[in-house]
Amino acid sequence: MSKMIFVSLPVTDLKASMAFYQSIGFKNNPQLTDETAACMVWSEAINFMLLTHAKWRTFTSRPIPPKTSSEVMLALSCDSRDAVDAMNRAASANGGTADINPVEDHGFMYARDLADPDGHALGAMWMDTSAIASADKAG
Repeated sequence: MSKMIFVSLPVTDLKASMAFYQSIGFKNNPQLTDETAACMVWSEAINFMLLTHAKWRTFTSRPIPPKTSSEVMLALSCDSRDAVDAMNRAASANGGTADINPVEDHGFMYARDLADPDGHALGAMWMDTSAIASADKAG
C-alpha cells in the first residue's frame, strides 16, 4: 500500500461539513462514510476524516478546541492563482470564513487562508514550481 495521510477533524454538523469540503474541491468516499464519519478525498494520498463529536471521543479523550483556536493549518495546493481565489469564495459561500489571515502574494507563491465551519484552518496555495527550480539552478 502506498503511503497516505488521513487527517481527522471533529465537526459539529457532519452533513454541512461534507457540503463545505465538497464545495472547495474534495470528493466523498462513500466506502468510508456513515452517519458518524465521512471520508473526504483531496488526492490519492490525502484524505480528511470528518468525525462527529461523539465519534471523535471514541478516538481520544482530549477536549475539542473551540472554533477560535488553531493547533494546525493545513495547506492545500491548487492548480492556479484563480483556483486559490475560487476556493476562498467557495469557503465563504458554504459556511466557512475566507481570508482569516492576510493574503500572501510573493509572485512565485500565492496563498489565502480560510476556515471551515468548525474553525479548522486551511491554506489554499499555488506555487510556480518552475520559478523555484530556476532559482535553485541560478543560486
